[in-house]
Amino acid sequence: MAVQQNKVSKSRRNNRRAHDALVAANPNECPSCGELKRPHHVCPSCGNYADREVIAMADEVDLDDDAA
Repeated sequence: MAVQQNKVSKSRRNNRRAHDALVAANPNECPSCGELKRPHHVCPSCGNYADREVIAMADEVDLDDDAA
């Protein structure tokens, strides 16, 4: 088992962890529907990618009161 030879100070430990922070997402606007989406990913709301439809999205289905 590894055992350190000298104590690592709080400053040195925190300097090592300085680059471990999470970065915020960088959403882009979808050119077809205007919703925010992740860059280089298919738009989850309309299913388009690079100005063409990749995933056929179904229209919203209205359920009857007795069916629900």
